[in-house]
Amino acid sequence: MGAVSTSLDEQARSIFDDIGYTVSRTDNGLRAAHKWREVGVTVLDEDTPIPESGEMHCFVTRAPEAEDLGDRLSRMNVAYDWAVIGVREDGGYDVVR
Repeated sequence: MGAVSTSLDEQARSIFDDIGYTVSRTDNGLRAAHKWREVGVTVLDEDTPIPESGEMHCFVTRAPEAEDLGDRLSRMNVAYDWAVIGVREDGGYDVVR
């Protein structure tokens, strides 16, 4: 029997749910809320645009692309706080920034 693949969207929801956030769908992706904090969550596939504004944002991508995405966001000098989560093939994840 082959391995079951979980979409990045489902994995992003699971990650934030596991750390106590309430996750909801928006027109632009996901919104994760916990107490006073709301974080925009973008699951980055190949053609997903990077938001130009916001206050706090987290990008979820495959682990091999995470470092490059972090470098790209640093070069773009976006005007919001951001983090990148790289999802590994084993279902685990690493926070790049």
